[in-house]
Amino acid sequence: MLKFVVPLTAALALAAAPAQAQDAAAGKRAFLKCVACHSIAKGAPNKIGPNLFGVAGRKAGTAPGFRYSAAMKAKGAAIVWNPATLDKWLARPSAVIPGTSMAFGGVPNAAERAAIIAYLKKPMP
Repeated sequence: MLKFVVPLTAALALAAAPAQAQDAAAGKRAFLKCVACHSIAKGAPNKIGPNLFGVAGRKAGTAPGFRYSAAMKAKGAAIVWNPATLDKWLARPSAVIPGTSMAFGGVPNAAERAAIIAYLKKPMP
């Protein structure tokens, strides 16, 4: 039985890779609604919102050189941006951190949020 488990696991992982790449491509398109306020390239300046390069795995409210709201400063350090927290944030930022200065109502579509998260997790040049 074990002989079949390892190849099956490897096959499933390989099958997921194109889906993740597709999600990141869809996320890049969906992220276009974010570019007015956020940059994502390494070393790019902050805009109205912080640069999101390397946001996945980072503590909230810690982008270098960005001036965060009092609400984000107070609560942000307790949040690490992972897929679950990013999903909640993208769904409705003010529900995650009431008083945030991010004036964005959210992304209601779960598939679109997942695609944006896949894009944010993708290594950027």
